Amino acid sequence: QVHLVESGGGLVQAGDSLRLSCTASGGTFYRMGWFRQAPGKEREFVSAISWDSNTIHYQDSVKGRFTISRDNAKNTVYLQMNSLQPEDTAVYYCAVGITPSYSEYVKRPAYWGQGTQVTVSS
Repeated sequence: QVHLVESGGGLVQAGDSLRLSCTASGGTFYRMGWFRQAPGKEREFVSAISWDSNTIHYQDSVKGRFTISRDNAKNTVYLQMNSLQPEDTAVYYCAVGITPSYSEYVKRPAYWGQGTQVTVSS
């Protein structure tokens, strides 16, 4: 059984940092990353990283503030979020892909986590 378990969300003030973690079990995955969904908004892509960490993507709004990384020995992907803004408030979902196709990953990841809440106050 594939399970993705996120942790690290919380309530912080604008300008603060959080580090999200997602640990996968039941398989290994070529691409791991994060989506988010704010209240009243559609779910959107945030960041993703390939198996060898050579291919990394970020949504434009988080470039320069967020850093994605992974530890394959732990089957875990991380999202370091700095300079958080109220607009970053959302449920953050871990998502993984089996194949090297980035476009297919963005359109439909293979598996999803249950999400972790990030709330940024002003």
